[in-house]
Amino acid sequence: MGSLQGVAFLPHPPIIIPEVGKEALKEVRSTVKAMEALAREVAEGDPQRLIIISPHGPVFQDAIGIWGVEELKGDLAAFGAGQVRFSCPVDLDLARAVAEEAQREGIPVAWLDRNTSLRYGLYPRLDHGMMVPLYYLRKAGIEVPLVAMAPAFLPRSVLYNLGRCLKRAVISSPYRVLLVASGDLSHCLSPGAPAGFHPAGREFDLAIKGLLERGDVEGILRLPQELVDEAAECGYRPLLMALGALEGEKFKAEVLSYEAPFGVGYLVAYFRLASNPGSWRESSLPARLARQTLEHFLKTGEILSPPHPLPPELAGRAGVFVSIKKRGQLRGCIGTIFPTRSNIAEEIIYNALAAGLEDPRFPPVRLEELPELEFSVDILGEPEPAGPEDLDPKKYGVIVSCGRRRGLLLPDLEGVDTVEQQLSIALRKAGIRPDEPYRIERFQVKRYH
Repeated sequence: MGSLQGVAFLPHPPIIIPEVGKEALKEVRSTVKAMEALAREVAEGDPQRLIIISPHGPVFQDAIGIWGVEELKGDLAAFGAGQVRFSCPVDLDLARAVAEEAQREGIPVAWLDRNTSLRYGLYPRLDHGMMVPLYYLRKAGIEVPLVAMAPAFLPRSVLYNLGRCLKRAVISSPYRVLLVASGDLSHCLSPGAPAGFHPAGREFDLAIKGLLERGDVEGILRLPQELVDEAAECGYRPLLMALGALEGEKFKAEVLSYEAPFGVGYLVAYFRLASNPGSWRESSLPARLARQTLEHFLKTGEILSPPHPLPPELAGRAGVFVSIKKRGQLRGCIGTIFPTRSNIAEEIIYNALAAGLEDPRFPPVRLEELPELEFSVDILGEPEPAGPEDLDPKKYGVIVSCGRRRGLLLPDLEGVDTVEQQLSIALRKAGIRPDEPYRIERFQVKRYH
């Protein structure tokens, strides 16, 4: 299943783009360095999709605007840098999933395909609230389909709940997703600032910075409305939506930089999820599905549904083994030699639960252990008859059977270097004596980490 890789809160002043800022770039040096460093870090996690919330997108009074077109283009011509232009495909399936989750919660959504956009007098495009973060993300090598949306003038609780809908849509997808909340803080920090000067601006920015550093979500949600209004900001509503997506997650919030050289607050922050180290190690979809299955069950008591549509590697039918390690030591391993479910995705889901909760050699996995666990998935090929001379413990797994007794050993296991070792362990697992007549089969696997 999909996973939320992390949440970034990024400023969007075009002046931090070298082609726009030019000589003035030195005034925003801290912001530029933080954007570059954060983009490099999230690129290492290899996100497969982006969700970007921009307050300069299609903002409505009473509905969340979501672009429903196949592609969005944009440039910075309005800021004197028309050569900075991007074209991004839109993941319409993920965008629709977000809209459907929102509608189930009673949150109004404006689905902006080309015809609807025309009725509202809107032109589908990447606004500068999207272009500026994309500049640094693409510079780091992140060029993936996106979902582009805007906040609305809805109650805080509704915006927060929309973030929860985002998270559910992400988990139901087959992708690692980076969520970007684009926004600047107060626009009234000094005389000559875009919104003039107001002392509430500094109070608001310091409050947001401090609350983020402490990870105090409740504090951010409860900021006085008067303070928010007087600060003349554009990042609070996107931030509320991002915080909703973090509900139920253990995370660490880090403020990478804050500065306000032109009377507007630019803050770069990143929310690192506690589960990220494991999810980054597990770069394959089958291994991520195994982790998400166990995590979902431990949090909700419910069995995760397979992704829809099924990715190619999760379609078809095959035997599957799910292995779990903790600090390099086995923590659970359960599998099926032959397919018992409708597809490989279901085989992984049920074997992941068994490996984590029902392996008789270990106590059930606890939720707090998850960040320390590593998951791997072996998808088995068809077994074929073999003799000892046909075995290679690094290349082939082995199945030994005598009557109803059967033992299996996966290939390429640490400490199993010879055919004799492989057969001895498999026989012991099956309860078969070496002097009994037994049948040998070999098989190959596709191993996913």
